[in-house]
Amino acid sequence: MKRRLGSSPLDIAPLVLGGNVFGWTADKEASFAVLDAFVAGGGTMIDTADVYSAWAPGHQGGESESLIGEWRRARPGAEVLIATKVGMLPGEGGAKLAPARIAAACEASLKRLGVETIDLYFAHQDDEDVPQEAVAEAFARLVEAGKVRVLGASNFHAGRLKSAVEAARRAGLPHYQVLQPEYNLVSRHKFEGELQDYCVTHNIGVVPYYGLASGFLTGKYRSAADLGKSIRGGRMAPLLEGKGRAVLDAMDAVAAEVGATLAQVALAWLIAQPGVTAPIASATSAAQIEELLGAMTLHLSPEQLERLTTAGA
Repeated sequence: MKRRLGSSPLDIAPLVLGGNVFGWTADKEASFAVLDAFVAGGGTMIDTADVYSAWAPGHQGGESESLIGEWRRARPGAEVLIATKVGMLPGEGGAKLAPARIAAACEASLKRLGVETIDLYFAHQDDEDVPQEAVAEAFARLVEAGKVRVLGASNFHAGRLKSAVEAARRAGLPHYQVLQPEYNLVSRHKFEGELQDYCVTHNIGVVPYYGLASGFLTGKYRSAADLGKSIRGGRMAPLLEGKGRAVLDAMDAVAAEVGATLAQVALAWLIAQPGVTAPIASATSAAQIEELLGAMTLHLSPEQLERLTTAGA
């Protein structure tokens, strides 16, 4: 079931667990239950970031990493890969991808996670104020020191990903082997086209975030009356007014045909897309994660995939 993550040495299951909710909308007990269920169900990689969840009142960032580290210490036998990110949480060394910030942020993440090596370390966002060669050198020092295994980029557009990879290669340094873009059935423009083509051509593994479009693709929001169901509801109005209804209709039909939930269909569609290794999805309960894990073994026919793709075009 595992897939090779681009040209990296990492093999992962086709679903990555998002850690943005840990210590935020999922407390310690719920987070531990989700993590336990994910690993028990065959999951192999957890994705987090140093900035999670600095946006919450009273939080300063690092809450998710700290909770994952606490869980790891309580489950010493659990075999799981950790992906985290730098670039959105200001702190020691500066901001974004300043080399000193990368070094300091990595040390802080290692300490919170309780690990000696981060399996996959992402630049959380591009930083045009720092030469890409300097960024590559900063990340290379972490790889050489054994603090990071594989490098990735998140929220990069095609031109900048290409120039970053080329800058690192020219200098004989480790380059980005993984991309984390926003990508799902109702948000495709940020990845499809030049960026997807580049990743496929250069064997850059893709682990998309917002695989369920913040819950829209679970079918939770089907009318204006549903928008008050959560704090995210206000963001769903444009989707309902656009192609969202057509996508949900197509998903309803496919879900009925294969005996799956809408969330499983949405993730299975992503898993089948060119270049995609594994989508990222988060959950706040063991029941939710058990449902999401079903996407890893859900097979959609070429005709079903085409119907879903057409509905969201």
